[in-house]
This record gives sequence, C-alpha cells and structure tokens, in this order.
Amino acid sequence: MASFVPAFLLLLLTLMGGTRPSVSQSTDSADPMCHDWGVFSKGAVSALEGEAAWLSCPLFSHPSVYNYSTQSTGHNLFWYQILEGQDLEQPIRQSSRFCKQRERLWVLPAEAEDSGQYICLLRNKSSCSKIAMRLKVLRRGQATPASSCEPSVAPAPTTALIPLQEGKTLDCPGLKDAASMSDSSPTVNWSHKCNQHPFWNSDRQQRESSLRFYTMVDQYQGLYYCTVHFQRGGKQLNFTRAINVTAINPTRMSKTPVILHPYTDRVFHVKSHSRATLACQAKVPFVVEDPSWDVWWTVDGQTLEKLNDHRFSQSSRVLKDDHMDLTVENVLEIQDFQTEDLQRRFNCSVKNAKGFESRRAVLEEEASLPSVELGCGLGVTLVLMLLLFVVYHVFWLELLLLYRSWFGTDERHTDEKDFDVYISYARNGEEEQFVLSTLRGVLENEFGYSVCIFDRDSLPGGNLSDAILQSMQRSRRLLFVFSPAFLMEKSFSLLECRLGLYLQRGRQASIVGVVYRSVSKVAGVEVSQLRQVCVSTVTWRGARSEPRSSRFWLRLRLALPVRPLALGRRMIDSTSSHSDLAALALQRVQRIQSCNRAGRANQNHRNRRTSSSLSHRDQRALARGRGSLRRTGTPVGQVLEHRSSDLGTAEDRREELKSETEHQEDQTAGLETDSSPMPANDAGSSPNHAPFPDTHPKGQYEDPTNRDQNQQLICSRRSGESSY
Repeated sequence: MASFVPAFLLLLLTLMGGTRPSVSQSTDSADPMCHDWGVFSKGAVSALEGEAAWLSCPLFSHPSVYNYSTQSTGHNLFWYQILEGQDLEQPIRQSSRFCKQRERLWVLPAEAEDSGQYICLLRNKSSCSKIAMRLKVLRRGQATPASSCEPSVAPAPTTALIPLQEGKTLDCPGLKDAASMSDSSPTVNWSHKCNQHPFWNSDRQQRESSLRFYTMVDQYQGLYYCTVHFQRGGKQLNFTRAINVTAINPTRMSKTPVILHPYTDRVFHVKSHSRATLACQAKVPFVVEDPSWDVWWTVDGQTLEKLNDHRFSQSSRVLKDDHMDLTVENVLEIQDFQTEDLQRRFNCSVKNAKGFESRRAVLEEEASLPSVELGCGLGVTLVLMLLLFVVYHVFWLELLLLYRSWFGTDERHTDEKDFDVYISYARNGEEEQFVLSTLRGVLENEFGYSVCIFDRDSLPGGNLSDAILQSMQRSRRLLFVFSPAFLMEKSFSLLECRLGLYLQRGRQASIVGVVYRSVSKVAGVEVSQLRQVCVSTVTWRGARSEPRSSRFWLRLRLALPVRPLALGRRMIDSTSSHSDLAALALQRVQRIQSCNRAGRANQNHRNRRTSSSLSHRDQRALARGRGSLRRTGTPVGQVLEHRSSDLGTAEDRREELKSETEHQEDQTAGLETDSSPMPANDAGSSPNHAPFPDTHPKGQYEDPTNRDQNQQLICSRRSGESSY
C-alpha cells in the first residue's frame, strides 16, 4: 500500500500536466490555418557575446491575440529558430542555455552562433498566430564603446528625462526580468564618465540597485552605464545597459506654446508676380506626458493639404533647443504671388499638449522700383568712374597742371621777388648748352617764366658770394642741374649749391633738382643734403624728354610757380582768380607807398647833404672873406646876407619837393587797378632781365643825384603801370 500511493500520485500529476499546460512545445509548426504577422522589427534584440539575452514574444502584448486571463482556452506557445545562412525552421528545445519563461525565451549566455531569426507561435485548436524577431549577438570586438574606459554595450541606450532642480530615480533596464530568473537578488554597478561607484555626492546617490537624483543640474547629463549580475542554475550571468540622462526645463515653468513672430501688427511686404516668403517662429515647450507638437500655416482657414494649390508650400526647422524647449520656424512660400492673394487670410498656428495659439499675418504690396533703369544708371556710373580712373591714371600730371592754372595763386602777386627761377649748373660746354639753349629757352619763351642766370643777369664787381645770395633771394625757386661736375670741388656751381642749402635751411628758398647726369656715385655731404631738401626731382632722359608734353616738362612745371596753361601775358593774367586780382591791387598800392617813402628818404638825404655842403662852403668863404674884406673892404654883413638867401632858397626847394610827394600819395591812393599786373616788355629789352638791376655794385661810388633820378624813374614807371 505504501508503494502504491507514490505511483498513483505520479500518474495523477502526469495526467494533469498533459491535459492543461500553460506553455507547451510542439514539433510541428506547419499549420495551414496559422496567421503570419511577419517580422516584428521593433522586437529586434542585440546582445554581447557572453552576456545574458532574452526575447519576448510580441503576441502576448496584444489582448485580442492572447492574455493570461484566458489561458483556459488552451493557447500554447512554441519557439522556432532560423540560424544565419539557413532557411529551415528548427524547434528550440529546453536546455541549459535556452530557457523558456512565460512569453520570454532566455539565452544564458548568448553566443555568436545564436544570431538569427526567432519565431514565436501561439495556437490552440481553433486559431494560430506567429511572428518573427531577430537576435544579433555581437562579439566583443564589434561593439565600440564611447571611450576606452567605458564598457561595451550592444543595445541602444534608453533615454531618461529629468527636470532641472528636481529629482528622479533610475532603475537599470531589464533588472526586473533578471530578478525573475535569478536564483538570488541581482546586484547592479553604476558608472558615469569612466567614474565607478562611489563617485556620487549629495545630489545623486546609489540606493541599493537604483540611482537616485535629488537635484538635477546640467553637468549630470550624459551616458550612465549599469551592469546587472545574477546567478541562474549555478552560472554567474550579467548584462550591461546604457541610459542617456537629459535635463529638461523645470515642470513649474509654463508649457504653453507662444508665437514669437510675426508679432502683432507685423506687416509683410510682398511684390506681385514674384515669390513671397512668410516666416513664423514659435516657442514650443516640452511636455513629458505628451511631447508631440506642431507648427503650421493656414490659408483662409484651410491647411495646405486641404487647399491643394501647388503655389503654396511650407518647411519647418528647429532654430534653438533649450533643454528640450524648442524654437521652431515654419516658412510659407508663395510662388507667383497675385494681387488677389492680398485678400486672403494667412494664419500661423502652434500647439502642443498644453495649449494652442494662432496669429494672422498682414500683407501689403510693395511698390516696384524701376530695376532696369536703376541697373542702367548704375552701369553707366561705374563705366564713367572707370573712365575717370583711367584718365586720371594716364593724365594725372596734366590734370594737376590744369587745376593749378584755374585755382592756384600766382606768387608774383604775393611777394617782392623779381625772378621765378634761379638756375645753377656746372660751367662746362655740354651742360651750358643744355641750360642756355634747352632749359632756359623753353622756360622763358614757351612757358613764360622769368629766369635768372647769374652769368647773364648780374653786373661785374662787388663781393661774389653776396651777389649770388642776393640773386637767389630775388628768385622764387632754385633749380639745380645735377651732374658729377656740378659738385666738383672749388667750382662755381658748388658755391651756388652751398648758398642754396643755406637759404633752404632758413626757409627762404625751395630747391628743385634736375638730374642731367646721375650723382649717385658722387661722394660728398651735399649729395645727401640735396636728396633731403629737394621739393621735387626730375630726370632728363635725352630725346625722350625733349617733347613739351613729356613727363619731364610736366613734372618740372608742377615744381615751379603757377603759370596758366594759355600763352600770352593777357591770357595768363585773365585766368587769375579774383583773390589774385585783389592781392595785385594791394601789392601795387604797397609798391607806390614804398616808392614814396624811398623818395622822401632820398630827398631828406639830399637836403642834408646840400645844407652841410653849403655850411661848409660858407665857413670856408667866411674864412677867405675875412681876408678879402680886409683887402677889398667889403662889409661882412653883405656876405652873410647873400649866404642866408642861398640857404632860404634850398629850404624852399625842399618844401616844394615835400608838397609834390604828398600830392603824389593822394593821387595814388585812389588809383583803380585793371587785370594787367605790369606792362609788356619793350621790344628791345630781354624778357628775363631783372626789371631794375643794381647798376652800381657794392664798393663803387654812386652819385646821389643819379640815384634820386633813378628812384623817381622807378616810381613814375610803377605809377604808369597802375594807371595802365
């Protein structure tokens, strides 16, 4: 009896297990009535070689297919495997590595050969359904970690959203499934940015198998790795998962969407028969419960899909992502905008799970500009500017001369100098020929300059250095013709050079250099000084410089005083500016006044000499008279009376001259000047000769009477010029 009871119980258990299994295995899946759901792509599983892996049959997640409350209907679950490179379905049998648990199939541990397609089949006597999933087992070398110190993970990371300044608890994915299969409580190790536990602080800590965030901040974002260790059937198993922790704005902030653009009363300017663009910008806060959102345009209350007009199209893009709060721009493009479109209503709308907002865009037609006319005008302007640039680049010397002739001031009206240019050169045959024939002839006869050449325009006698210095001081420019012979020791030109440098240091002269022959190899301190003080240096290039339109003559004329481009004294004077005419009138008055002052000074000097001579003769005559009186008996009183009458006559003559001078001043004070600064030279006179040369060199006696007559002649000639 004792042996019968265990045998009966064993038979009863066997019968019960065969009649009502919850999940059973079948050896045949070729049921013609079985509904095939295909391959479930979302159920694909990736695992690392050597880690635990499992697959869950998706059929159990659909209530219409199967649920645990209707197991009495007799549904059975079967698993099949199609390995890589094979087409034949093979049933999966229970083993030490393949373990079935309700709707899950565990692979403990997974190997690379386990990769393939797995089919779960659920059926009973009246229905059958099956679906396939893929399992991909990666080798250790195929899974690339984010960094060398972080673990390798086969499945894709999951996402965890934590609001800033708030807290949340994280559990390792798959931990509950591992706990259901483990013989004991599993353990979890957490890591973040290559830091292992314990790396936590008061804001985040590991509590048992979970990771607790008390206060979320930006630097806590990133990938967190959790490795689950558990034991099953005496095997130590593990798997690793990754969690991407992302910070979002606090939940206490407003989550209602807002339209940023177009703002109220914003007017869009559009052109007819052209492409119009309307931009709408909106801020869409992130809602954890329902993160869906949308920004769109409507035309007359209809979306573009319902409007069915190919002229309208829209495109969206994210401009800014602030902790999952997005700033989105939606652009509406209208091809071939028509005037009738101004009467339509264009609205931009935005919505999310917390709210909705819409705003209308106001359109206004923009006045069209004459683009063709503007383009032609701009093109003509650019062409003219280019032509002006070319003309200036080629003829800039001529333009400068023309400008100076119109707006420059003639120095003859503002100074007391007699010559325009003083020419200094080496006294040898070749350079004398160049200066006297070419340089002087062109400057005087063609350009109208008054030239001073010391050998021609000076008188013999007197101190040579003083005479050269006076001639230079009477000239507006000093023109030095450079050559190796010009700076030869003890030469006349070297003396002129040193005197010119002396005047230039005193700001009394401007030096212009003409390089007839190069002096770069000539040693001497004067060479370096001339390079520094010359206001302009031009080079004579032989036959190339002979034409009057060559750059030599143009640059030389720029360095010399202003002369109008027209020839003839009348034409030259007529082109002067009004300011020059005013300066000319003032200069003439000053010259007349200086002549009058000089005349009075000469008259006083002559009177003093006459008085002194008369008194001297009277004394001698008085001494002789005493003897003659003694001899002739003439009374002394008659003699003195006669001398007194002579003195009175001299005084009367002096008063006469004084009155004439004052009368001349009164007349010249009211003179009106015309446009001719001075009369033309006489036919017999030289054009470059000094108007009033010093005819009595230093050291030579000059008769006072002749000097007075010369001075009166000068004043009368200048008065004649004024009246002319």
